[in-house]
Amino acid sequence: MRKNKIVIGFTAAIFAVVLWSGNFIVARGLAKSIPPVQLSLLRWGTAAIILLPFTYAKIKRQWPLILQHRWYLLITSFIGISLFNTLLYFGGHYTQAINLAIIGTSASPVFSTFLAAIFLKEKIYTTKIAGMLLCLFGVLFLMTKGNWQHVQLLKFSVGDVWVFLSALLFAIYTILVKKKPVTLDGTVFLSVIIIAGTLMLIPLLWIQPIFLNQKTILSPNAFGIILYLGLGASVLAYLSWNKAIPLLGAARTALVGNLIPVFSTIEAVIFLGEAFSNIHVISSIIIIIGLITANFPQRRRPA
Repeated sequence: MRKNKIVIGFTAAIFAVVLWSGNFIVARGLAKSIPPVQLSLLRWGTAAIILLPFTYAKIKRQWPLILQHRWYLLITSFIGISLFNTLLYFGGHYTQAINLAIIGTSASPVFSTFLAAIFLKEKIYTTKIAGMLLCLFGVLFLMTKGNWQHVQLLKFSVGDVWVFLSALLFAIYTILVKKKPVTLDGTVFLSVIIIAGTLMLIPLLWIQPIFLNQKTILSPNAFGIILYLGLGASVLAYLSWNKAIPLLGAARTALVGNLIPVFSTIEAVIFLGEAFSNIHVISSIIIIIGLITANFPQRRRPA
């Protein structure tokens, strides 16, 4: 029974990862045509419209429960919906999609693991620590382009800072999902946080010009991409991710996110024509090995 849960959990998490890998491509590909907050608003607004007809009746039935947990839902939606992807899209203006995927998805599991240990009392085993260190090693290998003499000259770009903040917020969101009330239906939970998160994005439209002043240019292709973001990268991916968290635990689920760079790197080369080198291959392999190590069966005492 436990093995079945793990298999289902990993399947759900990997499915979400496959859908999310394209989000980093979009973050970079639409950087010059749609500002970050507008892109988030279009994405989550589309997701809300898709979900609401299927969840309206359930939301109506569970409305007293929603009101009871309103502060938890508002905080979760603001962090996981309003801010997380918006900051990622800001990062897309300053760094390439491959870096967005590798840096963002490697930092988030580290944050998630330690937050889960502190707030959820999840055990940290030595293999998990070794796996995280390998993932970080892979990120450093990418950022230094394989030349360790560059470590002393290593500086974070503006885009890297946005991505790291985004990764931290997603780690917090993953921890919050673990605390979801058991009696609250999963689709109701997702629908409510998406609707609330979309509404909370509206005031950010007035704050955005402080950081980035850009006009919106909508092309015919943009509508298809927004539909993909709203249905695939939002509704289906979040449902799968939220399904995986209680089955695998917050820390282990977050580590699966390290597979995103593998898919994102391939997509960035194919769709954006970004340069692909041995550095990206080696860093991706190191991260995958780190993921496998972190999820290796552990029978010893936790670290």
